[in-house]
Amino acid sequence: QVQLVESGGGLVQAGGSLKLACTASRSIFSINAMGWYRQAPGKQREMVATMASGSTINYADSVRGRFTISRDNAKNTVYLQMNGLKPEDTAVYYCRTDVYYSGSTDRRIDWGQGTQVTVSS
Repeated sequence: QVQLVESGGGLVQAGGSLKLACTASRSIFSINAMGWYRQAPGKQREMVATMASGSTINYADSVRGRFTISRDNAKNTVYLQMNGLKPEDTAVYYCRTDVYYSGSTDRRIDWGQGTQVTVSS
């Protein structure tokens, strides 16, 4: 069983910053991709930022230049630094991992439970 534990969400004023973290409960052996997605009320879930093996990074056009994805392999954690937040960034943010865990040959794709980010104007 694997759990992805998210933290760092909250309420912030427009222009402020938050840093999200997503930590896996098991040691990651290799990474296909790790990323962040978000879902606003009444909208479909959308990609925010992804980091593939080899450190290829993609950002949604709406966040490029404001958000930064990173990871700490030793801590089995992926981060999302969010600067210059806007009210339209308000959503539930989910991490997604596509990895192989140590001691297993099974590829696993998992989602975090989601963390609320609310940006006030």
